[in-house]
Amino acid sequence: MLNNSVNTNTGAMVALQNLNKTNSDITTTQNRISTGLKVASAKDDGATWSIAQNQRSSVSSMDAVKDSLNRATSTVDVALSAGESISDMLTQMKEKALAASDTSLDTTSREALNTDFESLRDQITKTIENASFNGINLLDGSMSGLEALANADGDSRLTVAAQKLSLGGSIVTLDSTSGFATSSSASALLTTIDESINNVSAALSKLGTSSKALDAHLSFVGKLQDSVTAGIGNLVDADLAKESAKLQSLQTKQQLGVQALSIANKSPQTVLSLFQ
Repeated sequence: MLNNSVNTNTGAMVALQNLNKTNSDITTTQNRISTGLKVASAKDDGATWSIAQNQRSSVSSMDAVKDSLNRATSTVDVALSAGESISDMLTQMKEKALAASDTSLDTTSREALNTDFESLRDQITKTIENASFNGINLLDGSMSGLEALANADGDSRLTVAAQKLSLGGSIVTLDSTSGFATSSSASALLTTIDESINNVSAALSKLGTSSKALDAHLSFVGKLQDSVTAGIGNLVDADLAKESAKLQSLQTKQQLGVQALSIANKSPQTVLSLFQ
């Protein structure tokens, strides 16, 4: 049986506890609506927040991976562009040498062809010297290859092998002093030029394959990053439609709680009627 007491109002205490709980729920819901997150800090859900934070770190690291892949792609693209120019120049040099191998050609014409030949030869060297991106040159023999980050942990790399196209090398076998003064010397150069053209084509094929691999991995990393970001959202994002409906419900509940507390606070006044 309830005691009629002015010292202890049990009904008011219960009503106050319920109202405080409702106010706390309203604060939580309002925070979710304002931040868009149901887990905004470790206080909300420590385990979920920890998982999400680790995944955010991975997403951030993937930006560095993408930057590395983009730099590598640009470097290879520059090398490819220069290599294609070198291949075109070798083709033109073959044309000059072939024309000069004609025994019916006069000396003056052959000398003019040789001048063009030497100009193209020297242009190959200039092209290689300028085939660099971000200080990296894959064609001048200054480095054996290029490595790009392949994952967010940094323990995997994509490697692009360098292709030395310098004159007198294993790919471009044509010497840096090559030229012709007679039809026979011009004819002798044709085999060397053909070999160089074939070797350059094979080298460019390898660079092209590497460039394609970099592009494919860059696309994969981008999709992976999007998937991880979506996964983080599934863990911590709030359903705003649900939270909005919940807020309306809690506000109604808050108003009812205030009324219940008001009623409970009036109950001790009934004790006064006992003394009238």
